[in-house]
Amino acid sequence: MKIVVLGAGRVGAAIARDLAGDDAFDVRVADRDPQRLALLEESFGLRGERVDFSLPSTVERAAADADLVVSAVPGFLGHRTLRAVIEAGKDAVDIAFFAEDPFSLDGLAKAKGVTAIVDCGVAPGLSNLLVGHAVRQLDAAHRVEIYVGGLPADPKPPYEYRAVFSPIDVIEEYTRPARLVMNGRIETRPALSEIEPIDLPGIGTLEAFNTDGLRTLMKTVDCPHMVEKTLRYPGHAEKVRLLRDTGLFSVEPVAIDGVEVRPIDVTTALLFPLWRLDEGEGDVTVLRVLVDGAKGGEPIRRVYDLVDRYDERTGITSMARTTGYTATMAARLLASGKVDGQGVLAPESLAEDPSTVEFVLAGLRERGIDVRETCVGPNLR
Repeated sequence: MKIVVLGAGRVGAAIARDLAGDDAFDVRVADRDPQRLALLEESFGLRGERVDFSLPSTVERAAADADLVVSAVPGFLGHRTLRAVIEAGKDAVDIAFFAEDPFSLDGLAKAKGVTAIVDCGVAPGLSNLLVGHAVRQLDAAHRVEIYVGGLPADPKPPYEYRAVFSPIDVIEEYTRPARLVMNGRIETRPALSEIEPIDLPGIGTLEAFNTDGLRTLMKTVDCPHMVEKTLRYPGHAEKVRLLRDTGLFSVEPVAIDGVEVRPIDVTTALLFPLWRLDEGEGDVTVLRVLVDGAKGGEPIRRVYDLVDRYDERTGITSMARTTGYTATMAARLLASGKVDGQGVLAPESLAEDPSTVEFVLAGLRERGIDVRETCVGPNLR
């Protein structure tokens, strides 16, 4: 089977390397950066193709001879890229954190006879799969809480942060309004709001704040209370919120000595070097999914915990591993014909078949990523 991976950044490279280790797949990587492509070819023998993802025609051309496409492009390019892939009539796995509703492409995907699994990273992605798995085992779901963070193993001031995925997508997390479900209704809160401490074994105390990570769960899961929060080291959110509220993330130009400048361009030029995760620098990914509900009239709580760290042997970051390998297991599901139905599918829909969940989790375990499940009752907070 021919697979094209769109994007050769940290996550895209990890996806390509993992899929290329499977003899059943012929893997090619597309990216606009020739240096990234050259590195993958020289180090791992992966074929590359230069592609400008801002042009749908070139995306369709890159996907033309593929049986399956995995999209790992930045969020602001995600929706148009996925549309172009579907227009080309190709099955897809997508990890892009785009603002648009992925289900808006469902009709097109069905008309083209393709299957597209969207939001298929660690969170959204693995988190959705675990929520779907937990809810399927309950008579009723009462509460869903998701906490996730990609963090530097050795935090340094002033931000105690390194961008373990696309930095521009990090800014998007901090500016896009967060949608929550409260008392059965969707409510909108500012990103970075409602900061609370959370203690995690082996990690310590982190802070959690609202971000827009529920996404498809708001449409697919019947639960009256659902929130998703991002995790950072204490103090980070307040510093970033000050930048945002000052207008330094604005895309509207301001005139300085007769020259128009977008504040976000200046901010990112200064921030991104400070947030850059250097080669060999360790990171850690933390995920907690909590689902409260009832079974047979008894309260039940299911908790899923993941703590994953940088792989020194391969040089692959934890965020690239946890995001990328979730996507590669979904790609293997598609390739093996284990996914029923056409159209746009959310990861939680895959949990309707318990064997599918075990397939993904087993694949992650084989790659050193272990999700621990705890089930308790009565329901204690």
